[in-house]
Amino acid sequence: MSSQKGNSSRSRPQKYKNRTAFKNNLHDTSNKTKMINALQIGDVCQRCKDIIEWKIKYKKYKPLTQPKKCVKCGNKAVKRAYNIMCLECAHKLAVCAKCGQSKDLVEQLPNEQEKIKLDEEMKALLKSLPERKRRTFIRYMNKKEENPEIDENSQKTDILDKLKSLKINDNDDEFDGLFSDESDFDGSCSDED
Repeated sequence: MSSQKGNSSRSRPQKYKNRTAFKNNLHDTSNKTKMINALQIGDVCQRCKDIIEWKIKYKKYKPLTQPKKCVKCGNKAVKRAYNIMCLECAHKLAVCAKCGQSKDLVEQLPNEQEKIKLDEEMKALLKSLPERKRRTFIRYMNKKEENPEIDENSQKTDILDKLKSLKINDNDDEFDGLFSDESDFDGSCSDED
């Protein structure tokens, strides 16, 4: 028996076992449940992320109806449930927004809509580049894909920086074309009458 004095380990397995795993959307298909299941947890430490994911998995998560007060700045800016700080204060202090401790934070991954939006923006930027710059950028992306040792976040920022630098260089070429003929500007002014 588990409550027997001095016996901390139970020798038998549990008596009643679940045949199927719990599903939080089995009988409830409301929009609220769909929204809670689609939440991406981020800007918190790993322990707090596990706690919040457990609450979502077993239908214990209660979203906020109104913003809460931040414990650091005092503004009503906390929009996520179970957080004690607003995201601005948490980023400034580099601490977990839920427990307030400075641990390794888990970054929030972009959801499907944000990924689609980023892909569309990338395609639009690529189409605006001339062919030579576009091929340079595609070669750069292929090189980055061959090196899997770099994490995805830094890889995306590198790709966006490269694309922006190509875009800026493209604009510089337009201005260079305006003043490429320097023979007209030899410093002398000649009036032929």
